Amino acid sequence: MQIRSLSTVDECRHVAALERVIWRYSDADEVVPPAVLVASLKRGGVLLGAFDDAGGAEMQGYVYAAAALKEGRPAHWSHALGVTPASRGRGIASALKAAQRQHALRMGLDLIEWTFDPLQSASAHLNFAKLGIIVEEYAENLYGESSSALHRGAPTDRLIAQWHLSTPHVERRIAATARAAANPRGTAGFENRRHASASITVRDSAVLSAVLVNASRDADGWLRPGISSLDAEATRVLVEIPANFSEMLVQQPDLARDWRLATRRIFQAYLSRGYRVVDFFAVRERGRGHYLLAKAAG
Repeated sequence: MQIRSLSTVDECRHVAALERVIWRYSDADEVVPPAVLVASLKRGGVLLGAFDDAGGAEMQGYVYAAAALKEGRPAHWSHALGVTPASRGRGIASALKAAQRQHALRMGLDLIEWTFDPLQSASAHLNFAKLGIIVEEYAENLYGESSSALHRGAPTDRLIAQWHLSTPHVERRIAATARAAANPRGTAGFENRRHASASITVRDSAVLSAVLVNASRDADGWLRPGISSLDAEATRVLVEIPANFSEMLVQQPDLARDWRLATRRIFQAYLSRGYRVVDFFAVRERGRGHYLLAKAAG
């Protein structure tokens, strides 16, 4: 796989076409116009495309970041990361983010931010387990109603990722991801530990003391949100989500909305009380995932 910078008008048009394919937008206004991409690249934006090693012209994925400011300091805002459906599961998203990080570091930046859906477990796994982000902000219905068939009319609530590029935590996650790619059968230094609620893959034994604040329940083949505790005083808490939210949006839209509203209340409650989202864990029990929230020191 080759990852290279994109800058021409034709390349930006290719990205816009790819964006429509990946997110299945019915409204062309939701696609970033090629002219905007070209202009932003002139002033600090970065646009990268992934291609076959054979040098084929077919783009398999891309990542785009615009120049930004965070509390007066230069940063990048990563607006989009996308991989074509036929190319998923090959590590392209991780490779694009690693290349994006290197570009930002060469520009003297130490922070990239972006948004992602808190109910999409694959995104959570990439962002926390492979990249090492943290989250301090929850945005309610940030983009309004979307024409994407992948969103199915659900509120576009988002977590805002902070990727502090040079921290030891991020460097460890990046290194572990690279080792896992080189040795797919290895564990990349992760451990299997038993939590009271489920058998999960964890990277820190301190997780075992975390309190699950929203134990879900199975009913009719679907995971349903249980009663939520919004005032736990534990140093670390776990927030459970379903692993099949995309399918739920299609087949059980009312249940998907219940999950959206339930997890919205939980994240807003704990983030407002000084917790940060610091990790996400796969659960051996089929159909679940757990976010780890930790109370910030002080």
